[in-house]
Amino acid sequence: MKKLLKAILFFIGFLIFASLILYILGFGYIFKAVNTTYLTGHKTAFIDDHPYFDNHVIQNSENIQEWAFAEAYNQTEATSTLDSLHNELETAAFLIIKKDSIWFEKYYNGYNEKSKTNSFSMAKSLVTALMFKAIQDGHLENINQPVGDFFPQFDKELTIGDLASMSSGLNWNENYYNPFASTARAYFDENIREQILELEVIEKPGKEFKYLSGNTQLLGMVLEKATGKSLSNYLSESFWKPLGMNDDALWQLDSEASGMEKAYCCISSNARNFAKFGKLFINNGTWNGKQLLDSAYIAKASIPRFKTTPYYGYGFWLSDHLDKEIFYMRGVLGQYVIIVPEDDLVIVRLGRKLIRSTNGDKHYKDFYMYIDEAYKMLDDAS
Repeated sequence: MKKLLKAILFFIGFLIFASLILYILGFGYIFKAVNTTYLTGHKTAFIDDHPYFDNHVIQNSENIQEWAFAEAYNQTEATSTLDSLHNELETAAFLIIKKDSIWFEKYYNGYNEKSKTNSFSMAKSLVTALMFKAIQDGHLENINQPVGDFFPQFDKELTIGDLASMSSGLNWNENYYNPFASTARAYFDENIREQILELEVIEKPGKEFKYLSGNTQLLGMVLEKATGKSLSNYLSESFWKPLGMNDDALWQLDSEASGMEKAYCCISSNARNFAKFGKLFINNGTWNGKQLLDSAYIAKASIPRFKTTPYYGYGFWLSDHLDKEIFYMRGVLGQYVIIVPEDDLVIVRLGRKLIRSTNGDKHYKDFYMYIDEAYKMLDDAS
């Protein structure tokens, strides 16, 4: 009995000592990570995790602009392959927007048209849109403006365009499975500004693509300084209200005390709202006859910056699947707003899982499947 008691006390003492060391070394956020994920039955961040964090509200307008429904709304059934995919990957929402109307809409696993789920990295596309809007509004000069104009500690060659096109050369560790890497700290720690300002440029900026969430976070901090507004407020006045979103959204913060949005991720909203961005971009920035975003910016965002990486532009993933020019927003668990301008088509999928590529393809397997099955449905209806 005494040996057991000693063993228990030793174990408790070890946990206290280990916890102290983690806090001293700046890894105290790991305890929040464990509490938020494993102790809630998850292995990583999940689409319903916004109640576990502080949030800013992205306010909608009193003038809600509801989607129109196509004459053939939901008259075509999802293909059996698509239904199986939704079941396997625990889809929350799947929408097909054809021209100005919802052509197909279905929700799964208890979700509905008002359910808020995490955008994850689809937010990167919206922050890039905010960057172009800030240029349009005169808060920023152009995409070649140095980050050093706002944060002098950064290499003078680093531009805001480098951040948006994922070519900063910053020493950010993007590993999602290492609890000590940059992304885990950014997600669960309480002062993301401090973390970002510790970064250094270790490779020449503007030379090659390297996907780093820290790029978008730093871009968000530049926008905050340039506009004098929180990202949530600027998104609300620039797009959320003018697009007539059906309800408020939430943008996760590092903490209430710091009040900095996780710019690289974590806008909680619903499929109908996210779909409006796809339609705005198809419309070349025009909404109800008003130019919310200069069409030149959308053209710039939707073509590759580097020939060696034709799959990414400024804040958007790019594809030529089915010989179509496609650009899209993407989140880590299979969140998609897929934009096919030539067919005036937007496909939105939100959910809990995805199918990663195994052959080095930068586009995930489920991305292709959602497009293929949507076109099969459209072909069946014609």
